[in-house]
Formats: sequence, C-alpha cells, structure tokens
Amino acid sequence: MKKHLPFYLSVVIFFGILTYLVLNHGRHAFPVVQEAAGEIPATGAVQGIVKQLLDHAMNPLSILLLQIIIIVGLSRIFGFLFRMMGQPAVVGEIISGIMLGPSLVGHYFPEFSSFIFPGESLINLQFLSQIGLAFFMFVVGMELDISKIRSRAGDALVVSHATITLNYFLGVVLAYYLYENFAGKDTSFISFALFMGIAMSITAFPVLARILQEKGLTKTPLGNMAITCAAIDDVTAWCLLAVIIGVVKAEDPSGAMVTIGLAIAFVIFTFRVIGPMLNRLQDKDIYGKHSRTVIILAFVVLFISAYIAQLIGIHSLFGAFLAGTVMPVRMRFKEILTDKIEDVSVVILLPIFFAFTGLRTQIGLLNEGSLWLTCFVVIAVAATGKFGGAALSSRMMGLKWNDALSLGALMNTRGLMELVVLNIGYDLGILSPEIFAMLVLMALSTTFMTGPLLKLISRYGKAG
Repeated sequence: MKKHLPFYLSVVIFFGILTYLVLNHGRHAFPVVQEAAGEIPATGAVQGIVKQLLDHAMNPLSILLLQIIIIVGLSRIFGFLFRMMGQPAVVGEIISGIMLGPSLVGHYFPEFSSFIFPGESLINLQFLSQIGLAFFMFVVGMELDISKIRSRAGDALVVSHATITLNYFLGVVLAYYLYENFAGKDTSFISFALFMGIAMSITAFPVLARILQEKGLTKTPLGNMAITCAAIDDVTAWCLLAVIIGVVKAEDPSGAMVTIGLAIAFVIFTFRVIGPMLNRLQDKDIYGKHSRTVIILAFVVLFISAYIAQLIGIHSLFGAFLAGTVMPVRMRFKEILTDKIEDVSVVILLPIFFAFTGLRTQIGLLNEGSLWLTCFVVIAVAATGKFGGAALSSRMMGLKWNDALSLGALMNTRGLMELVVLNIGYDLGILSPEIFAMLVLMALSTTFMTGPLLKLISRYGKAG
C-alpha cells in the first residue's frame, strides 16, 4: 500500500479538483432563480433536519425494516424464554406475535402500534409471510421420510384416519352450534362446517418432529409411530383442505368439481412426472459443477408448483408442500436445500407470519363470559378429540397404554400448522374475528399441553 500511495493520492486529488471545477462552472452557467427567503434561523435548520429524518423514517422500506427488526428480536427472546421453560420455541414466537397486535401493544400503546404497524404496511408483511410459509411448507414436504411412512403405514394410517374422522365430526358438530354467531359474513354453513372440521384435525408435524428430537424419542418405536401418524395426518388434512378451498371458492358445484379434478391431475402429474425426473438428479455431482443448477431447479419447481396450485384455486402452500415431497430422496441433497432455506425461513420470515397473525388476533373481542366459555369449549373439544382419539385408536392397534397416551399427547400438538390453516380460513372470509381468536388460543393451548402431558404420562407409567 505504501508503494502505491503517491499514485493513489495523485489520482484522487487530480480528479477531485477537476470535478469541483466542473460543478463550480455549471453552478454559474445554469443559475436557478429562487424567491428570496432570507437566512434560515438555526431553529429552522434543526427543524428541517428533524423533518427530513422523520420523512425517511416514514418511508415504506424504513417501516418494513423496523418491523422486521422488532419482530425478529422479540421472537428470538420469547423463543429462548419458552425453551428454557421446557416448551417448544414456536410457542414463544407465536405469543410474541400476538403481543405485537391489538391484544396487547395495540390496546395499551395505540400510537406506538399505529406508528410501527400502519394499516397500509400490513400488505408488505403479508406478502413476506406468504413467501416464508411457502419455503417452510417446502421444507416440511422434504422432511417427510417416505420409507418410514411405508414401514409403519398400515397401523399409522388406521390411527391417523380414525383420529381425523373423529375430530372432523366434532368440528362439524361445533360448527352447527357456532355458525349463527361466529361464521364469517356471507359464509354458508357447509363452508364453515367443512373448515371447522379441518381446524380440529390438524397436527403440527414440524413441531412434533422437533419435540421428539429434543426428548430423544426420534429412533424409538413410539417416535417412529408418532412421526408417521403426524405425516399421514398432515398429508390427509392438506389434501382435504385443498378440496375444501376449491368448494368454498367455486361459485357452483360444477366449478368445485373442476377444481377438484384439476387438483387430482396436478398431484398425479407431480408424483408421476416431476418426481421421477428429479430423482434422476441423484446421480449428478451436486457438490461440483451441477450443484448450482440443481439448487436453482429445485427452487423453480417450488415456485412453479406454488403458482399452479394458486392458479387452480387450492392455495399456493399446498403446491409448495407437494414440491417438497417429490424432491430427490438422497438425504444429503435434502440437507443442502434445507440449510439454504430453513435459516431464512424459520429465523426471519416465520416470525413475520406470527406477527401478521398476531395483528389479526383480537383477544379483546372476547369481552364477555359467554365468549370465554365458548373458547373453553372449543379448546376442550379439540384437545379431547385429538388426544382421546389418537390414544384409543393406537391402543386398539396394540400399543401399551403408556405409549398410546403419549401418542395422543403428541398428536394433540397443533402449533404453526394450525395457524397456517386458520389464516387461510380468515382470508377466505370463513372465520369471524371472534372465532379466529378462539382458534388461535386453541392452537397455543394444545401445543402448550404437549410437554406437561408427556411428563405426566411418563411419571404415571413409571409409577404404574
């Protein structure tokens, strides 16, 4: 550097002087006529600087960046605290999102809330959260271990579908009593009932997988059974949800049949054509010259699949999930893709989704005893149906009571997957703000129960 210092200084000084001369000449050659305003007082100059900074702060990009900083920071803090309490981090992240909404910050600090989350900025958060969810569902699809599902498919299919059938029935019964007071405007009973059935049936496959990992149950018979049941449960629920969305969006029965037919054709084409084509890439050297091409192709498949699903009318998230399930089975390939996607999705984009959900959740609407009683009934029905249904059906399949009850507790975990489904229902206008808040609390409560229930069952089993 010292050897080249004279050259460096000469170039900078020489062209700096030339630039000044050109600017100075242009200033005199092209004068701008301005009205005489006199000298700006010192206080006026300060006010001008403050105004300029405020204008920059109100720029949509500045607002979005500030929102991301607050959302991600708070979600990490709450995730850490809840992990210390023995709960999944996702529970804390969901609660942090709810706190930022009208249930807490918006209620007690309305001016601060309106500054950080002005109404016109929410569309940006929604788009970011949808992209994050698409990445997340893609990863969820990749995490499905088809070999494990096949090895225990028979028993798991019986347990999963028996539980879904029971919970779907309970959801429809709940809808019968809740429809008049809690359905969205202009929503038919059929749409509301079908959706309530799905809301009662969801299991959080990703959260359950992480709970099993944290508790060292991944390679145990119970862990394999639980993960297989949850996988079948979510695949079934998402297929049902795709059909329900098609029915809700269609203006007449024939339109619904067309949507369902296109969805079936899309699934068959993905598994019969796209899946085998991608599996041929396993023979490629993904660490060498083909690595970038393969990764780009995976992202292209993800976005095209999401786009086609949205075009058909069954929601882009189903397409993203489907794309993940047909990624090559080579685990190292999945690990590379997951590493590239999961950090950005889980650490940044999913907390944005939780915050967006929290901004929609108005717990303050539950301002009467009857509404809280209804909320309690919804939580009780959801927990009893999922826990009891999974426990009894797995017991019938030969599991010991201790394992059957543990499986029931695990299948009762709803977490993030439930919030995804609820937001779809809210966007479609099926759910009113009141029932949306109740179902969000139900998702939180059932997920929160999992850890304590497993400890209680383990202690009871040892005592017995």
